[in-house]
This record gives sequence, C-alpha cells and structure tokens, in this order.
Amino acid sequence: MHLLHIDSSIQGEQSVSRALSARAAQRWRAAHPEGTVTYRDLAETPPPHRLSFAVTDLCHELLDEIKAADTIVFGLPLYNFGAPSHVKAWVDHLIVPGIAFDADTREPFLTGKDFVVTASRGGGYGKGTPREGWDHAEAWLPHGIGLTGLEPRFITAELTLAHSTPAMAELIPLAHQSRAEAEAAIDALWTARAVAQAA
Repeated sequence: MHLLHIDSSIQGEQSVSRALSARAAQRWRAAHPEGTVTYRDLAETPPPHRLSFAVTDLCHELLDEIKAADTIVFGLPLYNFGAPSHVKAWVDHLIVPGIAFDADTREPFLTGKDFVVTASRGGGYGKGTPREGWDHAEAWLPHGIGLTGLEPRFITAELTLAHSTPAMAELIPLAHQSRAEAEAAIDALWTARAVAQAA
C-alpha cells in the first residue's frame, strides 16, 4: 500500500489543513504499518503556472505519483473563496490526454484511488449561512480533475479564523466543534474500513 500526501497551505505550522492532512497521514500509517509514503508540498515547490502544449517531465512526475498511490491525502485551504493558484497549476499539469485519460474516448486512467481532501476555511460557508456556496474550491476540484477519474471526498474544518479575528470571537465554540468533527472523521477513515473488511 502506498500513500501520496500533498499539502498546499502557505501558512506553515499555523495551517489547519496541514494539521488535518498530517493527522490523516498518521492514521493511514497506523492502519498500514508496512505501507510507504510520498510527500509533496505544493506551496514550497509550486508547479509552473505557465503551461505549454508539450507534456513535460513534471507532468509525468506528478502523474506517476498518483498512479503509484492507493490513497491520496490532500491538504486544501480556502483562499479568497477558491483554491490556491498552485493547486490549480497542479491540476493543470495532470490533465494530459493519453496519460490521465484516453484522448479519443475520454476514458479516465486514474480511477480506483482513495482521494481524501482535508480542507480548511476561515469563515462559515455551510448550508443556511449567508455565504453558502462561496467555497468555490470544494465545488471546483471534482470538476477540475474529473477527466482523470479521481473522485475527492472532503473532510472540512471551518471558522478557522475565529480565534484570530475579534469580530468572530463568538464563533469560537463552533470553530472548536467543526475542528473536532473533522478530526473525528479522519480518525474513523481507515478504522471503519478495517472493521468492515474484518466483518
């Protein structure tokens, strides 16, 4: 078993998405003690934003990382209501006809991966909130990589700015609750699968 662990936040140790992805990677290792891990930091080494029609060595490298993985854990923060630009660049380098999908039939070649996105967002964007639907990262990513056959599932902690934004102070309890629910969902990922397989 092989895990591809990817982070994309520019916040370093302050990042909630990084903390959640690290927790997920740790739980995956515990469930797969013989497994191996590849780590990529898109914030530290962002893919070029300029694309060409040629398939580059980086395209092959990024796609090979995905092909080798059984599970992908991806830390995704929300910046200005969307994904960081280096995440968009990463996706752009994956959309390669003939490698990620069949150029004629559009048959995807990257199916069968367990793709877990540990997402964080500073505000509240859930159902019934004033900014419901403003999280364009979660809405975009499945479409952005849709041709490849990758199907992300999201575990999200929100209101992460409540602790540092005075105007959001009253939302701190909800922020704690959201973070705790995300952590619990991560902790149950491979535990639940192991129980199901044993049954």
